[in-house]
Amino acid sequence: MTPAAHQSQHAPELRAAARHIGRRRFLTVTGAAAALAFAVNLPAAGTAAAAELDPARITDNPFTLGVASGDPLPGSVLLWTRLAPAPYQPDGGLPAERVPVRWELARDENFRRVARRGTVTAHPEFHHTVHVEVPHLDPDRVFYYRFRVGSWISPTGRTRTAPATRARAAELTLAAVSCQAYADGYYTPYGHLAQDDVDVVFHLGDYLYEYAINSVGNNRNYTDRTLPDLFNRETVTLEDYRLRYALYKSDPDLMAAHAAHPFVVTWDDHETENNYADDIPENNVPPEEFLLRRASAYRAYWENQPLRRPQLPEGPDMRLYRRLHWGSLAQFDVLDTRQYRSNQAYGDGAQLPGPDIDDPSRTMTGQTQERWLLDGWRASRALWNVVPQQVTFSQRKLDLNPVAKLSMDAWDGYRASRRRVLDGAKAAGVDNLMVLTGDVHVGYAFDIKDDFDDPASRTLGTEIVATSIASGRNGAEKPANWNTYMTANPHLKFYDGRRGYVTVSLGRDLARADFKTVPYVTTPGAPISTAASFVTEAGEPGLKPA
Repeated sequence: MTPAAHQSQHAPELRAAARHIGRRRFLTVTGAAAALAFAVNLPAAGTAAAAELDPARITDNPFTLGVASGDPLPGSVLLWTRLAPAPYQPDGGLPAERVPVRWELARDENFRRVARRGTVTAHPEFHHTVHVEVPHLDPDRVFYYRFRVGSWISPTGRTRTAPATRARAAELTLAAVSCQAYADGYYTPYGHLAQDDVDVVFHLGDYLYEYAINSVGNNRNYTDRTLPDLFNRETVTLEDYRLRYALYKSDPDLMAAHAAHPFVVTWDDHETENNYADDIPENNVPPEEFLLRRASAYRAYWENQPLRRPQLPEGPDMRLYRRLHWGSLAQFDVLDTRQYRSNQAYGDGAQLPGPDIDDPSRTMTGQTQERWLLDGWRASRALWNVVPQQVTFSQRKLDLNPVAKLSMDAWDGYRASRRRVLDGAKAAGVDNLMVLTGDVHVGYAFDIKDDFDDPASRTLGTEIVATSIASGRNGAEKPANWNTYMTANPHLKFYDGRRGYVTVSLGRDLARADFKTVPYVTTPGAPISTAASFVTEAGEPGLKPA
């Protein structure tokens, strides 16, 4: 049976089973975890599902994981925090009781001009996270926000609304980040990003890694602290994923970046499990067990990210792909290339291509999301159509042989799916296509070609690949395969293996990408520099050195 047939035959029943599993029912499994459980039928916000805790009883700082904001709209911001006086404990140091949380949104960081204020409930069923959607705001404005619980006041966050949908916005500067394996090093790039002048940050996946972290933080080599043993196991249960987010989000550089800028997030594989594809796990685990794990991972992801209510998951399903606008300057079609994809052809690593990668029945996005993307392009009136997504979109030959190996986990393993997307962009008249990518722990800059095997073919757009924040440890300016990749892929204009992030400034005439890198992350305090800069002109796709 083909992977596509497997999915179509079993997916509805498996998803239904995962949605209806009782919140106190446990499934015995083999391997690293002894039990797997996921709570369903959780109350909506405002439901009196538990007793209310008197905030005066909270004697330790509940804002240990900072604040965040996300998905800026022309008239609305989304604010996030979590109450966790003891973040490394499963209950966060709070009883299973509701907690009233006051919030304020102001036009100045001293909160003398408060624009909105209110109270929201932190429910134990949501692990005492709160998501505040603040409507009826002026577009294209910077705001400051904070939370209060009893006598405790959170750090101040800075966020903003997007310009009005039809406004002729002159410019936008975004940052793209990805891949932040806590165990591989410090989040030094985030410390620099917190000081950078950007409007919004796009996180392109691998915010979390499922692998065990030892008492000294693996490559962080802590000497001033000891991490609890509960982190030294792979994440499988809802409690595992929640605790891992607590560890990651306690990092001061990550907290600083979240407080400084609104984030737009999408996931890749490690937020659940390495290289999974739809309901197919990496290893030989029954799909029904994996969907329960996926439900736990998706639930914890929503709880711990600045996401709006439409993204609230239902069991193992979560609508993460969505569309944002920045006036008439840019349309952002945020993709999910993990939840709906066909299984990888010929394994999930570097393989010789075979006929399956051109099978039109195989998909990277699923039919519904693909149609949504192409329909959105046809309706777009934006100057720049930007696609934040996860895995390398452009062809990337991995050796110099006549028939080169390709990554089966990237779009190279789904060539028919990529062809439909590119043909859809051409049919919609998308002149300024830009794809933002993460995943590979290096920085790339590609020209997107109509025919990647013909360097003279039409250039359809630009792909900017953001290197990792920490994953892969320190990296190198020129990895060992640098010459091979640059020779095998003439449309590859830049390749750097160090850690960091990329900023992209979109204007009415051109876009500029600046690749920012640090020399090391295995010890803190590295400086940052710009490794390379490129521009692409509006109406003239193709990268040129700045």
